[in-house]
Amino acid sequence: MAARATTIAVLAWLMPAAGAYAQTPLIGVAAPLSGPSEILGRQIEAGASVAAGLANASLKTVDDGCNADGGAAAARDFVAAKVDVVVGFLCTDAIEAALPILKDAGIPTITVGVRTESLTDRRAKTGWLVYGLGPRGDDERNAVATNLTRLWQNDLFAIVDDGTIYGREIAETFRAAAEQAALKPVFVDTFRPQLDNQIGLIGRLKKAGATRVFAGGDGEDIAIMGRDAEKLGAGMVFAGGEALRVPQPDVPYATGTLMIATPEWSDVADASSLAALQARKIAPDGYVLPAYAAVQIAGAAFEQSRSQGKPLTEALGAGEFSTAIGPTRFDAKGDLSLSPYRVFRFDGTRFVPAETP
Repeated sequence: MAARATTIAVLAWLMPAAGAYAQTPLIGVAAPLSGPSEILGRQIEAGASVAAGLANASLKTVDDGCNADGGAAAARDFVAAKVDVVVGFLCTDAIEAALPILKDAGIPTITVGVRTESLTDRRAKTGWLVYGLGPRGDDERNAVATNLTRLWQNDLFAIVDDGTIYGREIAETFRAAAEQAALKPVFVDTFRPQLDNQIGLIGRLKKAGATRVFAGGDGEDIAIMGRDAEKLGAGMVFAGGEALRVPQPDVPYATGTLMIATPEWSDVADASSLAALQARKIAPDGYVLPAYAAVQIAGAAFEQSRSQGKPLTEALGAGEFSTAIGPTRFDAKGDLSLSPYRVFRFDGTRFVPAETP
């Protein structure tokens, strides 16, 4: 009897783990499918569903509740279902609760919406198997600093902010980068937001000789600055971050206003992906295309892992993936290796890609 038990134990050790011979992946989809963020979660669900159908992948979709309890419960569901990889997550609390559970099960995660830098910055310490398909929280301000320091190196520029944490951080990052590049703004100040006009600020900027102005603040304030600068004949070009991507403010942006932001994914998506969504009558809004791309990456990495006999995490970090929103590669921490931020210029009607040197 003891010999028989030993034989069974050896055979069990020799047998492959469940799913080792699977030809197609089982992908977990974590999204808020209830509560105030449900509309965004449904976008993830829709994009993932279309991509999975084309990739012959199976999905297990779970409502993460956009909170810690929901994230942990979703992770346990994924482990019990023996999914190969998880995509989704929009909320920091949910993913931070899920990652330790998924890590212990060896299940990697591709998040489409969480921007918290610490998820990947702590990778060496936590061992979390996380990859960020969206930008990090500091990517916007770093992109502002990098692009404007290059574009305005021969211009008289000013830096102003509205006193909020967002405005101050992005303005200070640009100022510090300019200083490192041996550039000095001619004017630095904090402005009062939500005023009917910014004539006083424009007057001070004009007196300082500024022809280029970065404003860390809301799109409406920047639109008012542009209008008032035109009234005073100041000849200034204004720039801002993603806060300019809001429904058209009551005061239109001045022609030439710059926005440093990620593209609208529907503008850069490939035709075949858009056609696949259209066939299902799904609008390519919000997180639809990022979720679509995450499933494409998960499927391609699974195939590489299966065909080359290497861990899925190694496949995710080893190469470039063709996706609906363009080529994608992760760095050693799991962040995007290339910033998705670009410079856009307001042409009088909308923001279009700017021609930059």
